[in-house]
Amino acid sequence: MDVVERARQRIDGAAEGRVDAAAFDAALEQARDAVEALAQTTAGLESGLPAAIQDGMREQFRPSARHLAEIRGLMNHVVRRMERLEGDLLAERHARVDDLGLLVDLISSGWKSVNDRLARIEAALPPIAEVVELKREPA
Repeated sequence: MDVVERARQRIDGAAEGRVDAAAFDAALEQARDAVEALAQTTAGLESGLPAAIQDGMREQFRPSARHLAEIRGLMNHVVRRMERLEGDLLAERHARVDDLGLLVDLISSGWKSVNDRLARIEAALPPIAEVVELKREPA
């Protein structure tokens, strides 16, 4: 029974390690807000430059801007896929922990059933005759 109790404690410990989905979503939202704040700061800095410098920068960085936009789109796609993979991985891990808990419960209840059945069989058997010790004569 000690082994079963230790197995249940380990399963409970693994189940407690589950990541809170709300905390994960909050962290993701904070990261998105930080990227948006960076974009707004960049736009503010850009609007403060004289028109001639802005035109020159736009002309020089136009190809880079397209590349950056494409990279941003690809990164968003990668982030979405990573989130989905992480969610699938966590769901699979939690399912395995739940399966393990069920398996431990099934095995322990099976052994309990065997013990109960043996106790009923032993109770149904006639009592064993008392053994009488024979006295030995001293030699």
